[in-house]
Amino acid sequence: MALVKAGVLVLDCAEPEKLAVFYKELLEGEESDVTANRVEIKTADGFRVALRRDVNATPPSWPRPENSLQAHLEFVVDDLDAVERRVISLGGRPLEAKEPSGPLEERGYADPAGHSFIVRRTAPTTPKQG
Repeated sequence: MALVKAGVLVLDCAEPEKLAVFYKELLEGEESDVTANRVEIKTADGFRVALRRDVNATPPSWPRPENSLQAHLEFVVDDLDAVERRVISLGGRPLEAKEPSGPLEERGYADPAGHSFIVRRTAPTTPKQG
């Protein structure tokens, strides 16, 4: 029997209610647990992400090297262009791509509070370089 039954990714932000709208729409999920300082979103396949209030939260600066990326979300998708349109319509923004030429198999974005995430066509097969 596993000691850990389930996990949830928790992102700190100043306004969890607003950020919850972004993730609820992007992931087509629903609010499963809401308190004054935390909103949890659960998807149909069981993925859970929670947004926790931190009035002093500051967004990461990735891809700037002076404040290295410490964690990010990755989502596997079928249609990169459709997901990009949805992300932007929900208030997210594209992040700089290191290789602007050629077909991109992944794209980086920031949610409205500045947390970075990647959407990719397939699961990663090689370790991150640099």
